This record gives sequence, C-alpha cells and structure tokens, in this order.
Amino acid sequence: MLFMISYSFASHDRDMVQERFKKTGGGPGAGVTMLGRWHDVGGGRGFVLAESNDGVAIGTWLQEWTDALEFEVTPVNNDEDVMKVLGA
Repeated sequence: MLFMISYSFASHDRDMVQERFKKTGGGPGAGVTMLGRWHDVGGGRGFVLAESNDGVAIGTWLQEWTDALEFEVTPVNNDEDVMKVLGA
C-alpha cells in the first residue's frame, strides 16, 4: 500500500530538525520503503511517498519524529490500482 505523508515543523524547531535530519537521514525502518521525498523550497514542510503493508511500521517510523514534526498520512492508489477499482 502507498502512503502520501506530508510533514511540517515550526520555525523555532528548524535548527533541531535540520541537525537531526543531517545526523540520521530520516530514513524509514524495517517494513517501509521510501519511494521519494520532497522538501518545500521555502522550508518548514515536505512530502514523502512510502510503501508498506504494515501501518504499524509507518507509525513506528514517524514516531521517531513526532516531537518535532506534525504529520498527515493519506493512503493513496496509483493509476493502475484506480483502474482496477473502476473495473477497467
């Protein structure tokens, strides 16, 4: 299953978030594949496309950052899967 994850952080947390990202790379743990990550050029938010069959694995990954980031997680379908839904 695909998950579109958006994140944001407050400007007063910027330095802490940047240092943690530089140190850890912010990659996912076991059971999650990050397909792409994009950062807002103005800073303060970004977007991740991840794949996993385990919602707990997604939650575990994001839990490492919930002290600094706010997340919105949306399960999404690609065109191929939507065509299946449409019976095409």
